[in-house]
Amino acid sequence: MPVSELFSGWPAWAVFVVLALGAYARGSVTYWLGRGARVGSERSRWRRYAEAPIVGSAERWVGRVGAPLVSIGFLTVGVQSAINFSAGVLRMPQRRFQPAVIIGALLWATLYTTVGLAVVDAWLGHVPWWWALLGVAVVVLLIVMSRRITRRAEA
Repeated sequence: MPVSELFSGWPAWAVFVVLALGAYARGSVTYWLGRGARVGSERSRWRRYAEAPIVGSAERWVGRVGAPLVSIGFLTVGVQSAINFSAGVLRMPQRRFQPAVIIGALLWATLYTTVGLAVVDAWLGHVPWWWALLGVAVVVLLIVMSRRITRRAEA
């Protein structure tokens, strides 16, 4: 079954909600797997590595600037799971991770609700190409807005 037919007949808002909840769940589970790996390493012969000074420096850095990376990571292919797992291993505080994963899941759902499925349909010839182009424009606009908000928050 082609991806474009998976949500055939669904209203756009329902597709968005399902994709956003799925992305949020996957991001959170990956984070908690990283936290579990960290706890496991602290109780094993790898403890000295988990307590190394460079790991402490990495934890402080991730706690300070990692949230935007988690959010933007949802717009990548093949890297978002590594980012979320690393955030867990480096014990990113929940007060920073949760908003970041929510924003990332919303970005991911927006990407796939608009561009992702539109590109698949356009590629299969079901939708005019300009819908895919419109979807790309929406995602670019979201990225630009996200960066501006992040810069303002850091200032």
